[in-house]
Amino acid sequence: MRDHLVRVLSKDGSLRASFAVTTHLVEETRLRQKTDPLATIALGRLVTAAALCGSLLKDDQRLAMIVEGSGPLKKLLAETDAHGKVRASVKVPLTGFAPDWNKYAVADAVGRAGFLHVVKDLGLKEPYRGMVQLQTSEIGEDLAYYFAVSEQTPSSVGLGVALGEQGEVASAGGFLIQALPESDETILEKLENNLMALPSLTSLLAKGAASPESILKTIFGEIPFTVQGSTDVVFRCTCGRRQTLNILASLGQEELRKLVEEQNGAKVTCEFCKKDYSFGKVELLKLVEKLD
Repeated sequence: MRDHLVRVLSKDGSLRASFAVTTHLVEETRLRQKTDPLATIALGRLVTAAALCGSLLKDDQRLAMIVEGSGPLKKLLAETDAHGKVRASVKVPLTGFAPDWNKYAVADAVGRAGFLHVVKDLGLKEPYRGMVQLQTSEIGEDLAYYFAVSEQTPSSVGLGVALGEQGEVASAGGFLIQALPESDETILEKLENNLMALPSLTSLLAKGAASPESILKTIFGEIPFTVQGSTDVVFRCTCGRRQTLNILASLGQEELRKLVEEQNGAKVTCEFCKKDYSFGKVELLKLVEKLD
């Protein structure tokens, strides 16, 4: 099944929800970041969460989610746009924890203390920035807490990543459900009961044949809804030589001259896709002149 996201709205307008299958996206992220099993689970959850939040964006808007914790992963980052294009990175890809195939200690890898940052580029003069302390470090619960505190939107978030015997991503996906203003309390109670009876998300995803629509039907139960749209979800990095030159320019003339003298050039690796960009002595000297 291709990675894609489905958006739905309850017929009474009380609830909106998105469900995303992100198996290929998380696997490509794993391969690029070279994460161990526990890091793959943690980063996979954040990647899926970013894709879900992308369903709330419009046009050229963008969003970044950063988790900074006291655990060995240090910092996880995922970025998305309104069109299902996602990229991600992790500061330390190896947790040093032996894999436990029965239980993944994601909270220990992230760290029990830390923050979740959400940055939205909505096309305004300044981006919107929100921040909350990590509550459980399981990522899904922390995102739900962010929505409740920073955006005053009651939300339920489910994220699941299952690995194969070699540490590869066997399945990944998740859902985001939000109560809209003046929601019907009866509908909310039905939804809560449905979520409590829901099998584990990884078990639903592991079936393979289960589509986002069918899983949403399981979640909503007797609550009628309409499909609002579907978007393919893919890994896509926006790096390039021009963007990398801008990063080098931000170092300033002194640092650039030092690179020329000590290394006769510069090599920059994109933190997301791991592509290398090399710049020779002449190119850096031209950049120094331009800054002057």
